[in-house]
Amino acid sequence: MPTAKSTSKRKAKPASKAKPATSPSTVSAYIAGLPPDHRATITAARKFVHEHIPKGYAEFMSWGVINWGIPLSRYPDTYNGHPLCYVALGAHKSYSTLHLMGCYGDAKRTAFLKEEYRKAGKKFDMGKACLHFRTMDDLVPDAVGRVIASVPPETFLENYEKVKKPQQG
Repeated sequence: MPTAKSTSKRKAKPASKAKPATSPSTVSAYIAGLPPDHRATITAARKFVHEHIPKGYAEFMSWGVINWGIPLSRYPDTYNGHPLCYVALGAHKSYSTLHLMGCYGDAKRTAFLKEEYRKAGKKFDMGKACLHFRTMDDLVPDAVGRVIASVPPETFLENYEKVKKPQQG
């Protein structure tokens, strides 16, 4: 006689269509593994980040998404053993996300973005640092570009050190 567990008709949750099943170790492998519509958006957003990010940040894969930040070879003493992320870009099932760590904990930068989105008549869909968008047309390029360009690596590291030191006390 079958048990209740064996007669369950629960289906396995389908994998996300936007992210590959495994985490690729290179940016090109990540992009190649995306469906065509996400690939086009992520490729355009990546180009946009490259056009605005201050010199000195490295591009790498971390946490399953494209990151621009400070690699462990430059700053190995991070709180979690991962490189420090300044901007990240990832595809999700129905949207993409720009993780703008320059906004995290900076109410002025976030308020600036929110106001620029209001002026442009566009939906501002952002958490603490994650700006969600479906297409590049959803972004306010001048404002997002200014935020990305606003923190050089040296300042980012100085800010990280200020936050990190009290926690080590």
